[in-house]
Amino acid sequence: MPCASRIEGGRVLLARQAPPNGASNWTLPGGGVEYAEDPFDAVIREVAEETGCDAVVERLLGVDSRVIPSAERHRPGLPDHHGVGIFYQVRITGGQLRPEPNGHVVESAWTPLPDVAGLRRSSLVDVGLALARTRPATGHVAPVPVGGLIQH
Repeated sequence: MPCASRIEGGRVLLARQAPPNGASNWTLPGGGVEYAEDPFDAVIREVAEETGCDAVVERLLGVDSRVIPSAERHRPGLPDHHGVGIFYQVRITGGQLRPEPNGHVVESAWTPLPDVAGLRRSSLVDVGLALARTRPATGHVAPVPVGGLIQH
């Protein structure tokens, strides 16, 4: 799953997902890679689909790999899930913020960094912000614990 991280003027672009049978959650714009699609191209497409904004990739920030146990997925009977996230720093070049047409993103917003800690959010937000802040040479950050406002 490619994710876009953009910090601009002390704010980060976030997307609020409201799945039909779950709680609302803020996350970084991004999503699945389609068959035969390059993750680089997927993040540009996903930013446009989810936020209405045009973006260009400025650099690769890193890769996150985590296993989400079945019990934490709140989906009985499904196996554990291994997610691999590819995080890119993007620059917004145009477009206008809007909800995702026929999708799960109901709102996108430039969010002040100090306000992020108080949001119910995906762990992807914390991973992306840590990568953007530290820019580790290996492209790897320590695992982000989940719980409370931070969700899988």
